Amino acid sequence: MAGQDSAFGGDLDQIARIVSSYVRHHQLGPEQLVELIVTVHRALASLGQATPPMPEPRQPAVSIRQSVRPHYVVCLECGFRAKILRRHLRVQHGLSVDEYRARWNLRSDHPLIAPAYSERRAAMAKEIGLGRRRSIEPPVAPTRRRRPRRTTE
Repeated sequence: MAGQDSAFGGDLDQIARIVSSYVRHHQLGPEQLVELIVTVHRALASLGQATPPMPEPRQPAVSIRQSVRPHYVVCLECGFRAKILRRHLRVQHGLSVDEYRARWNLRSDHPLIAPAYSERRAAMAKEIGLGRRRSIEPPVAPTRRRRPRRTTE
């Protein structure tokens, strides 16, 4: 029996004492008793072993609210300020825009481009005519002026 104790990784007498003490004060069904024995055994077997540390929730470099400014946006990973974060995220952190938004629980419309920069680019595009529908009217061909006919009288 001593060989079985070491194979189990715990003392069977100790497991039996804990389970019997619990059963004296609580009513359990047969399937619950088996679950209780297994749970107690696992708990005793894991004593003295290092548990993996729980990962801490990520802390952004700046608050999400403060990350969007009129002339720049701030990377929540490292605090980098830029007009456009797309390339920075890909090169420095190996993240796509969707992965970045998922990692920080951002809305899908959270801007990664500075608002003033975006407005300036939109105004420039409108100025050169982008975004307009093409006119449906065909171009008018120039009409040729004819001389009046000469009449011989």
